[in-house]
Formats: sequence, C-alpha cells, structure tokens
Amino acid sequence: MATAHDVAEYILKSCGSMSAMKLQKLVYYSQAWHLVWDDEPLFHESVEAWANGPVIRELYECHRGKFSVGAWPAGNAEVLTEEERGSVDAIIKHYGDKTAFWLSEATHREDPWRDVRAGLGPNDRSNNEITTAAMAEYYSSLV
Repeated sequence: MATAHDVAEYILKSCGSMSAMKLQKLVYYSQAWHLVWDDEPLFHESVEAWANGPVIRELYECHRGKFSVGAWPAGNAEVLTEEERGSVDAIIKHYGDKTAFWLSEATHREDPWRDVRAGLGPNDRSNNEITTAAMAEYYSSLV
C-alpha cells in the first residue's frame, strides 16, 4: 500500500508545483475515490477535518509554513501500483485544473467534512477524523 507521501510525490511529479492546500485536497480526493473504485484505501494515514477542508497531518508536517510545494522527498511515486496510479490520474484529470480555493469550497459542501465538523464554527480548529468508511459511503452515493 502506498503512503500519503507517495501519493503527494506522484501528484507533484505529474502536475508540477502547486499550493500546499491544493496538494492536500488532491491527495484527499485520491483517497476518497480510490475507496470507491478499488474498495480499499489508497494510503493508511488518516484525514482530519480542518477549517480549510480535509488535511493529512503527516503531509502538513512536511509542508508547514510553505505556500507552494514542488517536490516531495518524503515520498516515492514509484511504489504506486497500476491501479493506484489509475485512481490518482483520474483525480488529476478531473480536479487538477481547479484552484485550491475551489477544491476547499467543494469539500465544505460534501458530507464527510461537514458531518465531522458539525457543531464547530467555520474557523474552529479540529483534528476530528474523516473516516474511510464515511468517504466510501458518501462518494459511492455519487456514482
């Protein structure tokens, strides 16, 4: 199984530099849709429902303080299987031209993030987990 770091590196190698927020959202959508298409997680790291949308803390710890990222030394894109690359490629094709703000707003309209943040203010901090089960259930309903 790949890690979130491996997925981040694959995305950056495929797309080039981008904002850290956009990278977070593309990794999140890769996880969510891979759960639907392959019925298994793409990576094991958890996703947290932060104020600006879903965030993988392990990625955040590597890009903290950076607006833009262009490389991901902590990852190895080569370990992704053909199926995993297929899922990430589909996400890049569908979401890759969207802005970080658009992606963040999209996640704010979707149940996995909204449900976990229920009762919190728009800027309240939270490390509540968006479970793979919640992602699979919601995104499966869109197919």
